[in-house]
Amino acid sequence: MKYGFIIDNRKCIGCHACTTACKSEHDVAVGVNRTYVKQVEKGEFPNTRRIFSVMRCNHCTDAPCVEICPVEALYTREDGIVDFDNNRCIGCKSCMQACPYDALYIDPNTSTAAKCNYCAHRVEVGREPACVTVCPEHAIIAGDMHNPETEISQLLARQAVKVRKPEKGTNPNLFYIDADEASLNPEATAKSGPGLWNSQARGVGHFAKAAEKMMHTNDDVDLLQMSIDNEIQAAYQRKETENPNYIDVLSGKARRVYDTPDKGILWGWEVSAYVFTKAIAAGAFLIPFLAMVLGYEVSNTAKLWSAGISLVGLALTGLFLVMDLDRPDRFLNVLLRPQWNSWLVKGGYTITVFGLLVTVWGANTWFNIGIPEMPLLWITAIFAVLLAIYTAFLFAQAKGRDFWQSPTLPLHMLVHSVMAGVSVFVLASIVFGTENWMSILTNTMIIALIVNLFTMVTELTITHPTTAAKTVVNMITKGRYKNLFWFITVLLGNIIPLALLIFGNTEPLTIGASVLVLIGIIATEKIWVEAPQRIPLA
Repeated sequence: MKYGFIIDNRKCIGCHACTTACKSEHDVAVGVNRTYVKQVEKGEFPNTRRIFSVMRCNHCTDAPCVEICPVEALYTREDGIVDFDNNRCIGCKSCMQACPYDALYIDPNTSTAAKCNYCAHRVEVGREPACVTVCPEHAIIAGDMHNPETEISQLLARQAVKVRKPEKGTNPNLFYIDADEASLNPEATAKSGPGLWNSQARGVGHFAKAAEKMMHTNDDVDLLQMSIDNEIQAAYQRKETENPNYIDVLSGKARRVYDTPDKGILWGWEVSAYVFTKAIAAGAFLIPFLAMVLGYEVSNTAKLWSAGISLVGLALTGLFLVMDLDRPDRFLNVLLRPQWNSWLVKGGYTITVFGLLVTVWGANTWFNIGIPEMPLLWITAIFAVLLAIYTAFLFAQAKGRDFWQSPTLPLHMLVHSVMAGVSVFVLASIVFGTENWMSILTNTMIIALIVNLFTMVTELTITHPTTAAKTVVNMITKGRYKNLFWFITVLLGNIIPLALLIFGNTEPLTIGASVLVLIGIIATEKIWVEAPQRIPLA
């Protein structure tokens, strides 16, 4: 048994009955949807066509939301339905990043993830999903695709069907008859200009708080103005946008006229901050470890500083992680109810084990317990490297964000840890003094900066297989992030420190270079975390 959906676009009239029925059946909050009807117009008046496409969870056979969920809040049932348990959800929003179809949202009433669950409670008693029952044109067909007697099975055998984003490899079980690429592919159209029927184009964020405020106010609402934010409005006036298909919209080839609210930046400054503090925690251990491996004598004072900085970095990392959760009260579910395919779980245990090992090393140094140091250091170093790079694999599980699928992202994060580790020890040496082993810091930083520049060039210039990734690159180098990238990340955070270290090589210049490097890392992580999330998924 395997349940699926067919949307027959030949019949859909865009009445939104399915959206209304779904909201009523599941008490879906204002401002978010489990299912909705997207509307796209093609052509120029009077030769125009309006396309309606019902959007919802695709109940994928290889669901990336299930794989990335750290607490098994999302799971695939035996009948193929991808369901969720909001009693487990921690509100990490990983599933929303992983879903290429933008099918999930955060319920503002429970602060947990939610989506279409195929009306599983109705299916279990022999009834059809609410949207199927209410559709006046029988444009939504549901049923067991493995049963040759069902209508959906027979339609799949007779009709040519399309799925959304087959290149993602999710094997979606939502099929469209007479589908149009302009409607199914979010990159084929840009959000259209001001108008009554695209009033959701502005969006209300993943908490839907703006919509809630509108419900409880008597203030006048300008429907034309609320349909598009000031930034997009300015882009229309300039006749430009970050969307490469914007010219098609202006020429009337295809334009989006009704859409789901934009969920905005799901992983905000907290995630950028935790990637930064995590780099410091790993690097603060790896740098003195590297010195000891190379045969330098590292004093107990430097070792204790290393352990202390690492533990402070870990504490801040944990703090930012918890702050980013919509249900921080359930944070321990990551460790107590783990779903081991998720790199969020693997990262949580990596943080825990690394923290314990560094604590043991610090205690061994302080109290002279007698534990053999080098075996302990090598084991800790393995977890330090894992700590530095695991987020790259977590981002790779976020299949909805094409730019994060870069194979160089682990190197990107590892070299940032080295750069951060060198920088914090240069700054720490102001307090506890310079030691002989610190002579390697300058050369290590020079090598790390060169590798970092090479890594960024690689990430931005390699052939990107999708237009979404290309749009992100354009956004970073020529769009909204260009000043932050070129002036802060590249010039201030890499080029100037490299020049200071090569041509200056004095203590004040080294300290200045270290400060600039840390600023550059912060700017880079902000761009790399934030920019890919500005690409629409639906």
